[in-house]
This record gives sequence, structure tokens and C-alpha cells, in this order.
Amino acid sequence: MTAYIISILTLVVLATMAGLALNLQWGLGGLVNFGLFGFYMLGAYTCALLTTHGVPPLLAMAAAMGLTAAAGALVSLISVRLSEDYLAIVTLGFAECLRLFISYEEWLTRGTLGISDIARPFAPWLPVAWRDAGFFAFAAACLAVVFVGLQRLAGSPFGRLVRATREDAAVAQTLGKNVLRVRAKVFAIGGAVLGVAGSLHAFYYTYIDPTQFTATITAYAFMTVVIGGRGSNLGVLVAGFTVVLLLEGSRMLMDVVPWLDGAQLASLRLFLVGVALVLILIYRPGGLFAERTLRISVSRRGLQP
Repeated sequence: MTAYIISILTLVVLATMAGLALNLQWGLGGLVNFGLFGFYMLGAYTCALLTTHGVPPLLAMAAAMGLTAAAGALVSLISVRLSEDYLAIVTLGFAECLRLFISYEEWLTRGTLGISDIARPFAPWLPVAWRDAGFFAFAAACLAVVFVGLQRLAGSPFGRLVRATREDAAVAQTLGKNVLRVRAKVFAIGGAVLGVAGSLHAFYYTYIDPTQFTATITAYAFMTVVIGGRGSNLGVLVAGFTVVLLLEGSRMLMDVVPWLDGAQLASLRLFLVGVALVLILIYRPGGLFAERTLRISVSRRGLQP
């Protein structure tokens, strides 16, 4: 039972990390990233390839962060003249191209055979019975650092500039702000966070292949942001637990409805998750923790001459 709880909590960390990255890009910056799973996959494969070639895990994770940050900035620069809808298509196209490259370029990525024997950080220093718990502690520490960093960024002048470009990029540009630079920085920082999430994914499973990285990862990240509240890092943190508990807790339905087979039970799980999401959107349209915004009220008396 303890191993199962640790496994669930580790999945919560991975889902929350991806949600925080999307919350920065889409929640604060208004930049839709349907190709989130591509950056996640790039981080996982970069870390896995380097680790299996003898690079220390922490150094491999740093390299994955740098590469995914560079990829995010490059995608944002390519899409400089695109609106929000077309930007989403570009990111999705990037992710699919990357997935095909990884699937067929066996000389580099081992193709559909995948990469195995991925070393975890600090694993040789821990007893075998404590390695899963030790890795969860490391993953939770990474999540805490990312959360605090993004919280500080959201409250900084740069965070206010990101919100301003989200609300009206033309006005921000009129005031002398470089919207392209802001977009590139947001995508780069979000990409770095996804690099960390992908690295943790590779470390946790110790084996990766292209089938693990699909648009479902993007869908779960959007669910996390929508449920938690767009623009709210705290909401994403809470929603990460909510989404994973909904998905994993619904597995227990087999004890309640034993007459359903595996396919029917999987469909029922997705149906119940969808219903829960719709109810949250109806009764909490701003999410569990709506983004805090500044409000300025002007009294009628002040407007009178």
C-alpha cells in the first residue's frame, strides 16, 4: 500500500509540473501550447540519452532544461506573426514532428524499442527499499523549487508585463514593450519546466518509448490549469492532486461494478472524469482558485466636478 501511495504522489508531481509550465505559457501569457507533450518528450529523451551514455543524472537534467528552453524560444520566434489559434497549431505540429523523428531515427533514439536502464539521481546511495521514496522526495523538492520560482516570477514586474501582453499585446507594444521578447522568454521558461518534468518522467519509469508521449499529457495539463484556475499556480498545485486522484481513484470502480469488462470500465472512468470537469466549470468557472487581479474603483463623487 505504501508503494502505491508513493507511486500516486509521484504521478501527482509529474502532472503538476506540466500544469505549472502550461499555466505560465497559457494561464499568464495567453499562449496556447497544444504541443506541450513534445517539449515534455524532448526533455525525457534528452535526459535519458545522456544518462545512458554516462552523464550524471543531475547534469543530464540541466541539459534537458537548456534544450527544451531553447526549443520553446525557437518555436515562439517562428510563430512571431501568428495569432493564438495558429500558434496552437504550430506547437502541435512541432510535437508531432518530434515524435516521428524519435520513432524512426533509431540510430539516435533507438526508435520504438525505447531506452531502458535510465539511472535515477542519488539511487546508488540509497537502499533498494528506499529508492522509490527517495526519488519521490527528490521530485517533490524539484516541484517546490519550480513552484516558488514561478510564484516569484508571477509577482515580479516581468510577471505583470506577461499579463499585460496577454490582455492586449498591441497596447503593451505601444508602450514600448518588446512583445516578441516577452513571448520568447515565456516559452523558454515554460520549456525549461517541461524539461524538468520530462526528466523526472524518465527517471521514474527508468524506461521510455514514443508511445508514452501522446496528446493525453497535454490534455491532462489543460485539465489541471482549468480546474485549478487559469493564472493561479496555487490552483494548479491543488488541481494536480484532484486530476490524478480522479483518474487513479476511479480505478477502484471495478470493485463497485464488477460486471463491466476492461474497455467498458475505462470508458466509464473517462465519462466520470468528464462529468466532474463539467461540474467544476459550471459551479467554479474561474477554477478552484481564480487568478487574483487588481481592481480599481472610482466613486461617483470623485467624478463630479
